[in-house]
Amino acid sequence: MPVEKTICLLIPSLQAGGMERVMSELAGHFCSRKNLSIHLVLFGIRPEFFYNVPATLTIHKPQNHFNNKHRFISTLKRLWYVRETVKSINPDTVLSFGELWNSFVILALWGLRYPVFISDRCNPARSFKFHNRLLRRVTYRRASGVIAQTAKAKELYEGQFRHHNIKVIGNPIRTIDNKSRIERKNVVLTVGRLINTKHHDKLIETFAEINNPDWTLVIVGDDSLKQNNFSRLMELIRERDLTGMVTLAGKQHDIDRYYLSSRIFAFASSSEGFPNVIGEAMSAGLPVMAFDCVAGPADMIIDNHNGFLVPLFDWAQYKQKLTLLMEDENLRSFFGKNAQIDVKKYSVSKIGDEYLDFLFSPTR
Repeated sequence: MPVEKTICLLIPSLQAGGMERVMSELAGHFCSRKNLSIHLVLFGIRPEFFYNVPATLTIHKPQNHFNNKHRFISTLKRLWYVRETVKSINPDTVLSFGELWNSFVILALWGLRYPVFISDRCNPARSFKFHNRLLRRVTYRRASGVIAQTAKAKELYEGQFRHHNIKVIGNPIRTIDNKSRIERKNVVLTVGRLINTKHHDKLIETFAEINNPDWTLVIVGDDSLKQNNFSRLMELIRERDLTGMVTLAGKQHDIDRYYLSSRIFAFASSSEGFPNVIGEAMSAGLPVMAFDCVAGPADMIIDNHNGFLVPLFDWAQYKQKLTLLMEDENLRSFFGKNAQIDVKKYSVSKIGDEYLDFLFSPTR
């Protein structure tokens, strides 16, 4: 691309979350490439920042407050804001993230000449309300291209949207190096928002049943979706007399030190699109284990090679595999070394270039 091209990235916010982390990683890679001008447009109800972005990234945020008391009017103003901001940027291509927001972006840019590429960042089998399903079927067909995180997602989307240009691109997984020589401890780590589908309560119960006093469980993540699980999990910890053995670490900016100071990464989610945290744990050299839900973990975890892939909701087997990892140092080392090698196919540079190839593909 000898002539400078402009990319416009659209996402509701850059608050803590997997979708937001991916957007921040892609923005960083795009900004590192010559002859590219990158703009990021935030347009959500709370356009907050959690992740760092390059200084060369041009950021656009709405000046007006979203008034929930006048939600319809505020939504129309946001639609207008997106349309006028993108027109002022005049990009060569547009990339939008968010299963509940892509239709919003397509509607905002309706009738304009800009090619719009979209990507859902959730479980591809997720059930939507009727009006959302209808809106997605109508609007997604107008997208220039759809990015699916997994082959399973592409298969499902082809049936749902009848779109001719769907490409599978995994998430970029950043390299996590132990440059500070952080010492590992007997910690079982999990990372994720404290929402019901992550099943942190069952993970705590399973850890309690294993009852190995030499190990602790650390859960990194904060409340989300108004489910208020932090207090519920704290109560469970007190009831099971696990204070000191189970830690709720909340939201953390320096997540790397948790990966690097742990020995096992245990994920118990039942609904995923592409769980970045599994890839990050692998990059940090951790053996990983997760349920084989509809999409995501199976794309990264090779059972008995770099971790354990457990049938969905088979908690008896989950407990057995976790116990085995806690007791077998050689197995942890074997899985961890393989994990670091296997996750390189999702390097930021490789995945970022795949995005660029698709965003500027002649088939759009």
